[in-house]
Amino acid sequence: MSSPVRIDSHIHIYQDAQSGIAAKEGYEIWEYGRQADVAISGLAGTVQDLLGAMKTANISRSVLVNLFIAEVVRQEFIDALPSDLGPSQREKALGEIEERLRQDFVAFNRWACEIGRDHPEIVTFICADVNLLSDQENADHLRDLAESDGARGIKLHGPAQEFHMGDKRLWPTYALCQELGLPVVGHSGPDLDGKGFAEPRAFGDALAAFPDLPIVLAHMGGATWQQAREIAEIHANAYFDCCEIIEWTESDNGPNDQELAQLIVNVGSDRVMMGSDFPWYDLDRTIDRVMELPLLSVEEKEAIIGANAVRILRLDA
Repeated sequence: MSSPVRIDSHIHIYQDAQSGIAAKEGYEIWEYGRQADVAISGLAGTVQDLLGAMKTANISRSVLVNLFIAEVVRQEFIDALPSDLGPSQREKALGEIEERLRQDFVAFNRWACEIGRDHPEIVTFICADVNLLSDQENADHLRDLAESDGARGIKLHGPAQEFHMGDKRLWPTYALCQELGLPVVGHSGPDLDGKGFAEPRAFGDALAAFPDLPIVLAHMGGATWQQAREIAEIHANAYFDCCEIIEWTESDNGPNDQELAQLIVNVGSDRVMMGSDFPWYDLDRTIDRVMELPLLSVEEKEAIIGANAVRILRLDA
């Protein structure tokens, strides 16, 4: 009898070990509050790190959810400007920075697609950003990479990219995803300023406007996890991954194991996927954590670990 398929629905890759380590060290996981012990992976997040981890965990495919955080890169460019620039010189330099950001954004997505072409076991979701490209430019960029470079969906991160999941500038991109059958993965959870960019309720307008578009609420809402059931009950095209939140079940603001399992039951176990958030967490440990959850049957857990992703993310297409 063959073993159930194993798919990691949510991973990140960095161009080199130094970049991966810097990204992990610079990212504060604040929303869950305190937890005595969190099992953070020791891996840097290179392609070779991922392939090795996939082999260890017997995972056949991983979904790369590419993310370009423009504000971080922009600030690095600004900090590098000479301090003695005059007003007109600085204005020109800032304009050049914006154009370079646009070019780097496009190049970053193309690099992610190259990974998918070189390693078919890695499925690429590119990023979209309505603060960098216009609404139509984002859609055109996605069409180009979907039709020529193998992009299989998009990733959005409202708090990091500073836009709302219901921002109407995203509508052309959502419409194209629905047309081409490309799922959307969106970070879900609170933001530091309380603007609600990506809390589960923020997805409601998009879910309603594009009922045939699978939209995945990553992290099951994070520290706003109690909103996830409401969204699932209203919108049949809302799906979830349990990455990261499953490692914070002893925290101040996260659900405990019993509550997380009950949430999965409430939204429907067939609508939930396993994701590791590699390289923050280890693939094999994440699988173990899913298998340790109460309330769910072995068959439901095995589907979460793999089969659900095949269907939701249309990986058999």
